[in-house]
Amino acid sequence: MSTTPDPAAPRPARAGARTLAVTSGKGGVGKTFVTANLAAALAARGQKVLVLDADLGLANLDVVLNLHPKLTLHDVFTEKATLEQAILPAPGGFSVLLAGSGMVEYSRLTPDVRDKLLHIIDLVKPRFDWVLLDTGAGISDVVLFAISLAQDVLVVATPEPTSLTDAYATIKVLATQQERRQVWLVVNQANRVGEGKLICGQLQQVLQRFVGPTPGQTFRLELFGEVKSDPAVRQAVLKRQLMLEHYPGCDAAQAIKALAGKLLG
Repeated sequence: MSTTPDPAAPRPARAGARTLAVTSGKGGVGKTFVTANLAAALAARGQKVLVLDADLGLANLDVVLNLHPKLTLHDVFTEKATLEQAILPAPGGFSVLLAGSGMVEYSRLTPDVRDKLLHIIDLVKPRFDWVLLDTGAGISDVVLFAISLAQDVLVVATPEPTSLTDAYATIKVLATQQERRQVWLVVNQANRVGEGKLICGQLQQVLQRFVGPTPGQTFRLELFGEVKSDPAVRQAVLKRQLMLEHYPGCDAAQAIKALAGKLLG
């Protein structure tokens, strides 16, 4: 008997770019900031990188990068522009495909939205070494579908209890609905060295207790890195500057560079 495939299940990897979804349980944890600077760190190591703004309803990658696009993903979806016209160079040496903010018609996962996103991913993968999907926050169907398009998932969280609670909920859904066996965690705005390791251990304990491994399979939450709270981050955000370009020596920039090294290692 045939079964209908789950649209949120991870798709088999195809040839071309490695795809990484950067997501979070709640907004305001620095997810887009981490994505943009990670892309710059990868580009600095000679990688051809595209950041696709997959937060279709509340996109803000353009704000973080201080870009003012005339063409966005919306124009590609509606065939008012080609993909080549909508892919823009960004500070830091990588490319971006921005989504227009307030795209209400794309805030729900309709068959049309699903097909168009699939088509875009398949078109860009052969052209880049890395495609980073900057998803929305939470566990809406659009967010989960965007995550399903990636080979790997990086969840950004802060030490705040609300962020950790929402991060747990997101990771739990990825482990159960998408049957992912590994998710990477980045603890942003860490207050002290080693806080990320402590938080990851606590989350892993809870996940193992409530998600529960299926026979022959285990779920692993891996601490991918921690980015300490750093005044340079706030300065970069307020000035709409890329931290890796304007504050390359700060602690947070060094932490992001280490994340890129880990991805390539």
